[in-house]
Amino acid sequence: MNAQYGTSSLTMAQVRQEASTVFLAKVFNWMALGLGLTGIVAFLTAHSGLAMAIVATPLFFVLILAELGIVFYLSARIDKMQPGTATGLFIGYSFLNGLTLSAIFLAYTSASIAGTFFITAGMFGAMAVYGLITKRDLSAMGSFMFMGLIGIILASIVNIFLKSSALYWTISVIGVLVFVGLTAWDVQKLKNMGEQGIMEQGEAAIRRGAIIGALALYLDFINLFLMLLRFFGGSRE
Repeated sequence: MNAQYGTSSLTMAQVRQEASTVFLAKVFNWMALGLGLTGIVAFLTAHSGLAMAIVATPLFFVLILAELGIVFYLSARIDKMQPGTATGLFIGYSFLNGLTLSAIFLAYTSASIAGTFFITAGMFGAMAVYGLITKRDLSAMGSFMFMGLIGIILASIVNIFLKSSALYWTISVIGVLVFVGLTAWDVQKLKNMGEQGIMEQGEAAIRRGAIIGALALYLDFINLFLMLLRFFGGSRE
């Protein structure tokens, strides 16, 4: 079966592939924008002296709760939102996360943070490529990784009281594996979204899909970065 795409006659499979490529480009552009905003806000907040003020007051926990609220609200209501609202919430989340992540500059050296960022980018990029090119259905792996994520959250809460260094490092190792796996799964899901016709649903649907996809990959990247920072971060002490 052929379809017209621009001035060329393409098979339907080629049309779907090109649509997926365009959609993924939008997703990664928004993700990059969010990461860039977070990084700039974190850096400026830390070097302005505000990071200590945030961490040392209840404001830090207020910001964390606000971020969680935005993530849950976006995930639950994305199909009913105006594209501008979804975009604003994603930008707002990236900004708030920059404020809370400024705390890492108090614990780790700037050089180790930069080094860990590049390690994260390399691992994230490798798994993103894997998610794009693999013919294997990653749904089962993704479900398993999501269960692992729940386990990490619960174990982290328990370890607040136990303060076990062994459990801390176990959580860190499993966390790296979980977010590496989630990256590949999320990229494959987004690739499938592009191939299954989201580009035909109108500009509003494309924008909403790109925003929620960018949020998923943003969270994968940030959490992988934080897990790796436990191993490669150089302490200021």
